[in-house]
Amino acid sequence: MEKQVTSLHSKLLKKNRAEMADTIADTRRLFTKPQNLNDAYGPPSNFLEIDVSNPETIGVGRNRYTTYEVRLKTNLPIFKLKESSVRRRYSDFEWLRAELERESKVVVPPLPGKALIRQLPFRADNGIFDDSFIEERRHGLEQFLNKVAGHPLAQNERCLHMFLQDESLDKNYTPSKIRQA
Repeated sequence: MEKQVTSLHSKLLKKNRAEMADTIADTRRLFTKPQNLNDAYGPPSNFLEIDVSNPETIGVGRNRYTTYEVRLKTNLPIFKLKESSVRRRYSDFEWLRAELERESKVVVPPLPGKALIRQLPFRADNGIFDDSFIEERRHGLEQFLNKVAGHPLAQNERCLHMFLQDESLDKNYTPSKIRQA
């Protein structure tokens, strides 16, 4: 009986060593190229960063509105500018969403709400111009843009490129696809 246990034990050890050797060999195949400093700390192979920041409220009374700075940094070849900064208001985001829904095959995420109740007169706070509301909306607009711009099909839409990189929006543009350079 003791010989059988010893024999079984040695078979298991051999099997485990063989499996370990296979695992080590498989692991070695994963790391064939040593990483250098440029690989470790250089820019990622493809990146797209979009920030919505610096809200500014402009005008007085019924002509008052808030604009947001939209900053883009990318190395994706489909974008003509690798860095850009434009100012957009909420209605511009609504235009972009409507254009993408009309022209692309992309499921477009919702925008943060219009906050109609906040627009009522005689409120104790500043309504849609309250700092906390503006910050909440800014965050929602940034999430919206990052979801949309991160979609490969949306990246081909001319309206997205205009929105992110053209100083002024030509809302009478002819819809088309962007071709990679």
